[in-house]
Amino acid sequence: MTRRPTARILARTAIVTGLLAIASPALADGNVKCNGGPQEKWQKIDKLKKKAWLEKWTVQKLQVQGDCFEVYARTDSGQAIEAFFHPVTLQKLVVFRRGQEIWRAKGFTG
Repeated sequence: MTRRPTARILARTAIVTGLLAIASPALADGNVKCNGGPQEKWQKIDKLKKKAWLEKWTVQKLQVQGDCFEVYARTDSGQAIEAFFHPVTLQKLVVFRRGQEIWRAKGFTG
């Protein structure tokens, strides 16, 4: 005799899976340091939207993280990414997907 999963178990499983999916990008950054300098010299974060658009990304969230600009986006193939940009030059410095670094600017050690 086999037992069917109850609605309660299925609901719990769905909630846990959803929470894990949301939390995954937050694990990616590993304390990136951009050496952004004084905030008075930073670009407006809205200018970063155009940079992300040129990358063919769909931006989900833009924010300041430490001394970097951080972008949560989806690539044109639908992959969720987290990217860090220098706040003065808007240079893309490092990109993560699912907690793994997938791109790093040449010479960037932050």
